[in-house]
Amino acid sequence: QVQLVESGGGLVQAGGSLRLSCTASGLTFSSFGMGWFRQAPGKDREFVAAISRYDIYTYYEDSLKGRFTISRDNAKNTVYLQMNSLKSEDTAVYYCALYSPTTYYTRTSPPNSGKVDYWGQGTQVTVSS
Repeated sequence: QVQLVESGGGLVQAGGSLRLSCTASGLTFSSFGMGWFRQAPGKDREFVAAISRYDIYTYYEDSLKGRFTISRDNAKNTVYLQMNSLKSEDTAVYYCALYSPTTYYTRTSPPNSGKVDYWGQGTQVTVSS
């Protein structure tokens, strides 16, 4: 059974950094694309970043490029989200996502969010101004 367990959220001042981690179990990790989404209070869940299987491509929501970095350590079955220069508008619950093995990846466009098969439980990130 696939499980995704997130960690690393918390309270940080504006301008600070956090690194989120998501460890997966029950699968051959490197064969799956992984992603991060977030949901702020009163808003829909939105795409943040993704990394394709075998680490071929990375994708970012345009407004987050340059501040957020997604990476993975296949030996540890873990995907990371490094978040720098945090702003109050980054406050949200952050969710780890695992994409279906049938997900199609291109160089230019993020994978279809509808292809997410599994979600983590979410970790709260609060940025104080």
